[in-house]
Amino acid sequence: MHNWRTMDRLSGSARAGAAIKADCYGLGVDLCLPALLEAGARDFFVAHWSEVPSALAFADPERLAVLHGVHSHEDAAFALATGVRPVINSVHQARIWTDAGGGPCHLMVDTGINRLGVGVPELGDPAIKQLDIRVLMSHLACADEDSVFNDEQLRAFDEARSIVSHRETSLSNSAGLTLSDRYHHDLTRPGLSLYGGVPRPELEGRIRQVAFPQAMVMQRRHLHPGERVGYNGRFTATQAMDVATVSIGYADGLLRAWGGQDMSFEDKTLPVLGTVSMDMIVLDVSRAPQIQPGDWIDVPYQLPTQSRQTGLSQYELLTVLGKRFDRRYR
Repeated sequence: MHNWRTMDRLSGSARAGAAIKADCYGLGVDLCLPALLEAGARDFFVAHWSEVPSALAFADPERLAVLHGVHSHEDAAFALATGVRPVINSVHQARIWTDAGGGPCHLMVDTGINRLGVGVPELGDPAIKQLDIRVLMSHLACADEDSVFNDEQLRAFDEARSIVSHRETSLSNSAGLTLSDRYHHDLTRPGLSLYGGVPRPELEGRIRQVAFPQAMVMQRRHLHPGERVGYNGRFTATQAMDVATVSIGYADGLLRAWGGQDMSFEDKTLPVLGTVSMDMIVLDVSRAPQIQPGDWIDVPYQLPTQSRQTGLSQYELLTVLGKRFDRRYR
C-alpha cells in the first residue's frame, strides 16, 4: 500500500493506476490486488485475457484493461461479456472490435518504442475514428534514462492527442512519472515500483521492498578439503567446512546468475557454493553452527541491489519467482 500511495502522490494531479500483469509481477494477484484496492487504486492493467478472471474476483471490469487488445472475435466477445476494456493496438484490432459490436475501449499509440500500438499516421483511419476511446495511451521506451527520446515521444503523444477523440490520456510507467508533470496526463500506470523496484534515482528511499523470499534448510553436512559441490564440481573445498543444502533453485526463480551470491540467516552471511540446481542450492554455513534442517534462510531481494549483483533486471527478478513459494501477505 505504501508504494502505490507514493506513486499516486508523485503523479500529482493525475491518478495512479496499477499494472497487475504477470500475476502482479510474480507476487500474486490474490494478495496484491486487495492491498492495492485498499490503498486506493481503481484502474488496473493486465497483458492477456487469461489474466482477467483472477483480477475480476476483485476489480471493477470497467476499470480493468487488457493491454494486448483483441486478436480474435473470441477475445472481443469475452470483453463484451465481462465489460473489461480492450486496449486497441492496430487498425486490424479496431476492425475486430467494431465488427463484434464495439463499445468503450482504450487505444495504444506507438510513439517510438515500436512494439504494439497504432502509428500516429494511422490515427485518421476510419476504423480508428469509429472507436469510443476512453483512455488514449502510449508507452515510454527510455523513461529510466535521461534520454532525449523521452521528449520526442512526448511530442509525438501530444500530436496524437490532437488527432483522435478521447476522454483521458496516459503515458507514464513507474519511471516515467518521475520525469516531470508534463508526463503525468490523467492516469499514470506504475508497475515495477509497486512491487519494490527502483527504476530511477528519484525513487531511492521512497519505495519499500515487497518480496522477502525464504527457503528451508534440508540437510547439513561436513566437507573435507578437496571435496566438490554440485554439478560439474564448480566449487572445491580448500579446507574443512560445513555446508547446508537448501530447498530453492532455478525452478523457483533463483537462476544460475545467483551462483556466488550470498544468502543470510539471522546476522550471518552465507555464500552460495557451486552451480545453482533446479531445486537446490548449497550454502557455506561454517560461520553459522546453529543452522539445522528445518531452519529458514533469507534470500536477499532488495531489487536494485540484487539486480546489480546478478545482472538480472529488476523486472526479471520479480517475474521469475516460481509457483512453489507459499505466498503470504504481511
